[in-house]
Amino acid sequence: MALPISYNVRSLRVRWQVTLLAVAGIAMVVAVFVVLAALAAGFRIALRSTGRTDNAMIVQKGSMSEMTSGIPRAHVDMISVDSRVARDAKGQPLASPEIMLVANLRRVADNAETNVALRGVSLKALEVRGPITVTKGRIFTPGLYELMVGERTAERFGLEVGKTLRLQRREWTVVGTFRSEGSGFESEIWADVNVLGPAFNRTGGYQSLVVRLKDPNTLEALRASIVDNPQFQLKVDREVDYYDAQAGGVASILMGLAWFVSIVMAIGAVVGAMNTMYAIVAARTREIGTLRALGFSRVSILTSFVLESLVLALVAGAIGCIIALPANWLSGSTGQATFSEISFAFKVTTNILVAAMIFALSMGFIGGLLPAVRAARMPITAALRSA
Repeated sequence: MALPISYNVRSLRVRWQVTLLAVAGIAMVVAVFVVLAALAAGFRIALRSTGRTDNAMIVQKGSMSEMTSGIPRAHVDMISVDSRVARDAKGQPLASPEIMLVANLRRVADNAETNVALRGVSLKALEVRGPITVTKGRIFTPGLYELMVGERTAERFGLEVGKTLRLQRREWTVVGTFRSEGSGFESEIWADVNVLGPAFNRTGGYQSLVVRLKDPNTLEALRASIVDNPQFQLKVDREVDYYDAQAGGVASILMGLAWFVSIVMAIGAVVGAMNTMYAIVAARTREIGTLRALGFSRVSILTSFVLESLVLALVAGAIGCIIALPANWLSGSTGQATFSEISFAFKVTTNILVAAMIFALSMGFIGGLLPAVRAARMPITAALRSA
C-alpha cells in the first residue's frame, strides 16, 4: 500500500523552517550553476553565430588563428577567381581578403587596458561577412583613416561616432557603429585593409580570405583544389565551423568551471538536505511507527521519504532557475585565440534550465536516500515507544 503524495506535501508545510533551509541551499547552488553555464553558453553562441554556412574561411596551414596566419596577395587573387566563388551583380568575386591586428584600449567601466580586435577589410566584407547593419554614422571611406566599431566594443570603450583613436602615431576617426546579429564581429573595430596594412607595416599579403560559395555543397571540392596544391600551403573550413572551433577550448573551460564550482557547492547543499531529512525522520519517529502498524510496508515508507526529498528539490530547483533568469540581461567578456577580448551576452538556454533541474533533483535524491532508508528500517515497536 502506497502513501498518498498529499501526506508528504503536508509534512513539508508543517515543518516549514527546516524545509526552507534545505530549499535555500539547493536553490542557491542551482542559481550559481545556471549563471555560470549561461556565461559559457553566451560565449559559445557569440562565436557560433560568427560566420555563414555558405562562406569558406581560408587561412595558412598550421595557424592557430587569423593572427598567426599569412596568405600572399598572389594566392588571394588566384583563389578569388575560382569558378566555385560567387559573384555580385557587377560580376566581382564575393571574396574578402583581411588582416587581423589588436589595439590596446581602456574600458569605460574600470579603466583597465585590454586588447581589442582590429580587422582590416574592404567594402566587400560588408556583403561577404554580412548581414552587417550600420546602426550609427556611416561606413568608412576607402583610403582614409576611418573606423567602424562593433556595437559591443563601442559601448565598452566609449567609442562614439566622431571620437578619434591614436593608432601607430596617427589619428583615426570613428565614423560609424555596426551590428552583426550578436556575432563576435560586434567586439571588433574595422578599417580599410589598404590603409590599416601599411600603417602597421603589413604590406606583404593578408592573414585570411573569406569567399562566398555559389553552392555550399562545393566546399569539399574547393578545399581539395586548395589543399592539394603544394604552392598554397593553406587550409579551408566552412566559416561557421572555423569560429565554432575557435570557441571550443575557452567555452569548455568555462563550462568545466561551472560544473566544478556547482559540484563543490552541491556537496554542502546535499549535506544540508540530508541533515534536514534526518531531522524530519527524527521528529516523525512515532508517526512512522504508526504508519508501519497500519500496514504500510518498508518500501512505501522509503518511497515516501525519497519522494518528499525530491519534491523539496523540485521546488528549490525552480526557485534557483527563477533567481538566475536575470542573467540573460548580463554581459561579459573573455579572451580568445586572437589575443583580443570578445564581448558577449549571457544566455540562459532551455538546455541549461533542464540540466539545472536534473542537478537539483539529483541533490534531492542523494540528500533524502539515507534518511529514507533509516526511516524504512525503523522497528515498529521502537518507533511507537519513542516520545
